[in-house]
Amino acid sequence: MTSTPNRHLKIDLHTHILPERWPDLAKRYGYGTWIQLDHEGCPPGEANMMEGGKFFRRVQCNCWSPEARITELDATTVDIQVLSTVPVMFAYWAKPEDTLDLAKYLNDNIAQSVAEDPKRFVGLGTVPMQAPELAVQEMTRCMTELGLHGLQIGSHVGEWNLDAPELDVFWRAAEAIQCPIFVHPWNDSSETPNRQRPYWGAWLVGMPCETTLAMCSVTMGGVLERFPNLKLCFAHGGGSFLATLGRIDHGFNVRPDLCATKTKHPPSYYLDKLYIDSLVHDLDTLKFVIQKIGASHIMLGSDYPFPLGEHHPGKMIEESDLDDETKQAILYKNAATFLNLKVEDFIQ
Repeated sequence: MTSTPNRHLKIDLHTHILPERWPDLAKRYGYGTWIQLDHEGCPPGEANMMEGGKFFRRVQCNCWSPEARITELDATTVDIQVLSTVPVMFAYWAKPEDTLDLAKYLNDNIAQSVAEDPKRFVGLGTVPMQAPELAVQEMTRCMTELGLHGLQIGSHVGEWNLDAPELDVFWRAAEAIQCPIFVHPWNDSSETPNRQRPYWGAWLVGMPCETTLAMCSVTMGGVLERFPNLKLCFAHGGGSFLATLGRIDHGFNVRPDLCATKTKHPPSYYLDKLYIDSLVHDLDTLKFVIQKIGASHIMLGSDYPFPLGEHHPGKMIEESDLDDETKQAILYKNAATFLNLKVEDFIQ
């Protein structure tokens, strides 16, 4: 990794990876509509993601191959990718011991990818959030044994929002060991309302709403009141949270009977404890979220390698009229601080 006067370092916080193959999970656990990769009948370097035997999406080898990823990292001048699983693999709906088993498989795979090229990859783990004690157990293993630098979790856990009291044991442990948490919106296909299915609505509208509800939950739900030193980053520029923050704060103030039941402070009070990635696809929107939350709370994120992501990570920022200090903060400095990385360890 090198830095020149004409180019900044880049750490991409938001990327997804899968193993090339894993066991048949329906056979392994005896139930469920699990995700599998089916390479049969696909062109070389491609595979079909199948959900319960039904087609979900086509993916390319950059979804599983570190070598393919390195080639594309070099082409887009990304120095470090932060690897996390694909959210459809969270499996919070399953029996906790089975989700833990799958999480260990996925986390071991991420740790192996990092170990093979530790100057280009950093890892985030996944844990069985529906069983908070098991989640703490696997979080500890990720951070102490596997050398990962945090976790990726979903925006909700079944019927629990992120302020569910059942999750306090997880938040307490994450705060105690200063484990960075990247929150990604998700629903399994059975939770997607029919009205969201046309026009890619679950992704274009549903996901920003999911993230907004998650951010309302940790603020109005008192999570950051109880655990003020948590390190939380939310995907996709925080969804629609910042754009609707005026409305949300107003609601908090005029209906305290509904909104101020777990904290005395409006959501805007907690902005200095929240982080977002930069994936908003529009420079005016990026400037808006900088104005609202501050450049020091935004980190480069691309959603690589999926179509809805930023195909040349950081290019919009690099070519913008943002000042150099802001560019450096978003492109790499904030992520290095958030993930407890020493930049000098990655410089070649």
